[in-house]
Amino acid sequence: MNAKKTVEDLKVTGQRVLVRCDFNVPIKNGVITDETRIVAALPTIKYLLEQNAKVILCSHMGKPKGNPLPEYSLAPVAVRLSEKLGKNVVFAADDEVVGENAKAAVAAMQDGDVVLLQNTRYRPEETKNVEAFSKDLASLADLFVNDAFGAAHRAHCSTVGVASFVKESANGYLMAKEVKFLGDAVNNPVRPFVCILGGAKVADKLNVIANLLTKADTLIIGGGMAYTFLKAQGYSIGTSLVDNEKLDYCRDMLAKAKENGVKLLLPVDTVCAASFPNPIDAEIETITVDSTAIPEDMMGLDIGPKTRELFANEVLGAKTVVWNGPMGVFENPTLAAGTIAVAKAMAETDATTIIGGGDSAAAVNTLGFGSKMSHISTGGGASLEYLEGIDLPGIAAMTDR
Repeated sequence: MNAKKTVEDLKVTGQRVLVRCDFNVPIKNGVITDETRIVAALPTIKYLLEQNAKVILCSHMGKPKGNPLPEYSLAPVAVRLSEKLGKNVVFAADDEVVGENAKAAVAAMQDGDVVLLQNTRYRPEETKNVEAFSKDLASLADLFVNDAFGAAHRAHCSTVGVASFVKESANGYLMAKEVKFLGDAVNNPVRPFVCILGGAKVADKLNVIANLLTKADTLIIGGGMAYTFLKAQGYSIGTSLVDNEKLDYCRDMLAKAKENGVKLLLPVDTVCAASFPNPIDAEIETITVDSTAIPEDMMGLDIGPKTRELFANEVLGAKTVVWNGPMGVFENPTLAAGTIAVAKAMAETDATTIIGGGDSAAAVNTLGFGSKMSHISTGGGASLEYLEGIDLPGIAAMTDR
């Protein structure tokens, strides 16, 4: 991948800089319930303000599918940003995003001012990367900075299209940090390099597994996807989650690991229950059995104590660890032990530790280990595609150094 310009490579003073952020934050009754993504955007915004740029922010929120639905308005984000920055962030309330309010707000900007545009997905052209909307966005700015790693795997107007119609484009600090940590981990890791994959379905991580088997020293597989690997080896998995269409794939991956000299670890014991907890955090009766002998009428829902020790020891001996996907139903206190064991081992090691977004990021933060990690990615889907070795469109569109 070619090295891309970062925000510090641009001459931004006095310039109108359009910054694509990821403000896709959860909102309940008009109140932002998790401001992690807002906080992650602040370093780039603050740098531009220090350089006396005119800062124009844009982002999507949710999936309004081209309709100006009030529940997806970015108005609450403007309020929170104003508080975080200690200065007024002008919210341009235009259903068409680049409308009269936006144009007037940008025209009135002084150096060091901030304007936030309305949800880019209010425009149906956004997700189709239609040139007309890309040009509309570009008409407001001289320069473009993409700092939305969580949307970097989407070729949308505000992540890719707009870059073609401005003088220069660059990665923001968050994007550059993501590229450095994930890129170095996968392409130039300090070894031993251990990858941990969990979550529900093998199908979600087909290409990730194949790519990591050419990069990692050890690949650990837990979570629901482990049962398809176990069944592929001929073991009974009871009523556990399984992807029967991927059994041959799992056999191929087991063979590829052996061929490449990669240690592929699967659970050796499993915490089982008669059914999935309903609600998800309900009390539940469990038994622990060998992973090769799951009862016919029970399902595996977490890794057992022997597996926790096995996986933790592998993490403690690593120099680089990448983790994507929980080891079990971590939302349930009874079934969180496996995910906690992996998180605890990562917190205790002196290795570079990278959490690949999504459920694993939520798990680490929920369980209180977030501050102990080297890097927690802000992009679930983007992180996965990066681990697959894909050149993300939102990064590829930036100006080369």
